[in-house]
Amino acid sequence: MLAETICSAVSAAGLGIAAITAYRKRFLTATRIAAYSLVPVGLVMTGVVEWVSGIVFKPSVWIGFGLLAVAWLLFMTTRAVERRSGSTRKERKAARAAEQGAAVAPGASSPSLTSGAGATSQQAREKPKKPQQAAAPGDDFSDIEAILKKHGI
Repeated sequence: MLAETICSAVSAAGLGIAAITAYRKRFLTATRIAAYSLVPVGLVMTGVVEWVSGIVFKPSVWIGFGLLAVAWLLFMTTRAVERRSGSTRKERKAARAAEQGAAVAPGASSPSLTSGAGATSQQAREKPKKPQQAAAPGDDFSDIEAILKKHGI
């Protein structure tokens, strides 16, 4: 009852201000003020004000909001811990994929394009290559350099 009275008073005041603004020949602004001043009465007549006041004064609703806040806090805490540890979901997924099927050959500096049975048949069709010569002492770090270049370091 009190909320309806307050909303009606606010609307009446707003319509009064709109009338004064229209008297000053600012019709567009007066129309906008009148539109805003009719909103509280419209909310009272549709029952939204009663619904909101019912929500505000129920303890179970506040407990629900508290539980939502705790859930949000837990989500944010886990995200912060995950970011601090440096491992993201993508990194863990890539690590699992690397463990399951080794996509990188031991001596390769980049992932192979084929894997599984298709790789063996393709390798059989290719011409045999010359055997690689023993690596020079300075070439021991070439694969490490390739990894660093790949990551832009």
